[in-house]
Order: sequence, then C-alpha cells, then structure tokens
Amino acid sequence: MSKITTLDEFILHNENLHPESTGKLSSLLRDIGVAAKIVNREVNKAGLVNILGIEGSENFTGDMVQKLDIFANEKMISLLSNSGECAAIVSEENEEMISVPKVKNINANYLVAMDPLDGSSNIDVNVSVGTIFGIYKIQDENKEVTAESFLQKGVEVIAAGYVLYGTSTMLVYTTGNGVNGFTLDPSIGEFCLSHPNIKIPDRGNYYSVNQGYYLKFDVEMRRYIDYCSDLNLRLRYIGSMVSDVHRMLFQGGIFLYPNTRKYPQGKLRLLYECVPMSMVVEQAGGHAINTKLERIMEVQPVNIHQRSTIVIGSPAMVKEMQEFIKKYTQHEV
Repeated sequence: MSKITTLDEFILHNENLHPESTGKLSSLLRDIGVAAKIVNREVNKAGLVNILGIEGSENFTGDMVQKLDIFANEKMISLLSNSGECAAIVSEENEEMISVPKVKNINANYLVAMDPLDGSSNIDVNVSVGTIFGIYKIQDENKEVTAESFLQKGVEVIAAGYVLYGTSTMLVYTTGNGVNGFTLDPSIGEFCLSHPNIKIPDRGNYYSVNQGYYLKFDVEMRRYIDYCSDLNLRLRYIGSMVSDVHRMLFQGGIFLYPNTRKYPQGKLRLLYECVPMSMVVEQAGGHAINTKLERIMEVQPVNIHQRSTIVIGSPAMVKEMQEFIKKYTQHEV
C-alpha cells in the first residue's frame, strides 16, 4: 500500500527542500486548503439549506450575486486573515481592495487575488464550480499596500491554483515548480496527493467555448470553431472556467473565451481568473495567450478588475489558434 501524502505534509516537505524558505508561503497555502474544505462542505449541502440561488443583487461587474458566492467570499477572506501572512485581498465580489488587519507582530509578505466561487450560477443545477487564487509578493515592503500593489504581471505570481468542487473535490496548485493535484478524502477530512506532477497532453479531442455566441465572435474565432468541428472535435462547455480547464489539463484540448460585441475586451478577469489558471496550465506544459497574441502571463494589468480574452490549453492547439488569428485578422485588414 502506497503512503498517503496530505496537503500539509506535501507543503512542509517542499518547504524543507529549500533551506532559504521561511515557511510564510506555506502558512498561506494551508489557510487556502482549510478555506476550501469549509466552502466544499457548504457546496455539498447547498440543496439542504437556504443558501442556494440568487441573492437578489448584482455585484459591481454586473454579474448576479449568488448566495453561495457571498458565503465563499466571506470564508476565504476570514481564513486568509488567520496566519498574518496576507496583507490584502482582491476578490471578484468586492469592488475595492480588502486590507487584512495585522496579526500580532507578523509582517505580511503576500497579496491574494481570488475568484471565490467560479461558475456559481451552476450551483442550482448541481454542476461543478470552483475557487481560483493567485498569490503575489509585496514588491516594496516599505510602501503602503494599495490596489496598485496588485498590478503585477503574471510572471511575478509566486503561487496559483484552483479548487474544483465536483464529484470529488480537488485542489490543484503550483509554486512555479510543476503542478500537483490533491483530492479531498472526506473520511479523514484531508486533501491527499492524488495527481503528482501533472502534464497536459500536447493536444486533445475537446474544445471548450460558449458556441451560442458564435455569430458575435470575430471572424478568426468563427473560422477556428469551424475547423474544430471539421476535425470532429467534441464541444464541451460547462460555464465554469475551473471545470472546463480542469478537464483540459488532464485530457488535453483548448478553452476559448474571446471578445464579443457585449464584451469587446473579453469577460474573464485578468488578475484572479486568467493569470492563475494560465500559470497552472503553463507549469503543466500548456500555453495561454489572449486574442491579441500576447502571453497572458506577460500582460501588464492596469486595474484590479481588468477583463481579458483568453485562449488556453494544449500547446499544439493553442499554436494552431494563433495561426488562425494571424491569417484572418490580416485578411480583414
């Protein structure tokens, strides 16, 4: 029988491999793991208590706020405030940056950007949802932390990952040295290493896009979708970025969220959706770009809720999509 490695053990083991490590990031990652367990518990019993469905208002970005969104956001903020290592948080659910009170005499070193419950509109129909997070280091500890402190390129992110609340609950994360996946064992209440050193296939049989917007996409996107259809690739679109990218990470494929007439800059948020998922996919061997052919990880954010287009997935398929953009954009010009 192989030895079970819990998330805490894995984090501490990797910390011990680096003598220069202070353990501060490890504390923050463990806080995220605990928060994920609490959110998972509520997601799994959402149909039994009065937290299902729409809360009745819109958040500042125009999306309907779900009751479980509020719960997940509050729990994530609460747990991230425990260790004292997080100085501030930006969340999809909050227009302004959230300053975290100082804990004892600990000098916080990190900033966390998160989407506390990605795809929450799926809760009512029992479809997978997730949490996305990215951890940034404070660049200048002598300066006051402000929203501008978060405006770092993705290449500056020191850790990123997601939690998938599905038929089983998985936490997948990277600190820039490969990607590992942990499955929650409800019998012991621990995340256990189940998918070490994840590698994305070079290509896959799936493409993921909201094809209902086909006529609202630019010509290069429509031609690429036609190409996927001609190859008999299977269309899979759940409406939760975590769920769609998770499938692609293990089975290969491509996830597309281009601009539309309603969202000319794209809809997904750069800081706490596109960048963390891009870091995970790149660390697994994949590629991630926007429809301007810029590497997502090298885009300079200008505000904390900046939107972006994204093309992410198996490297061979992303490269093919690049050629469609070059060909048809030039043709239009």
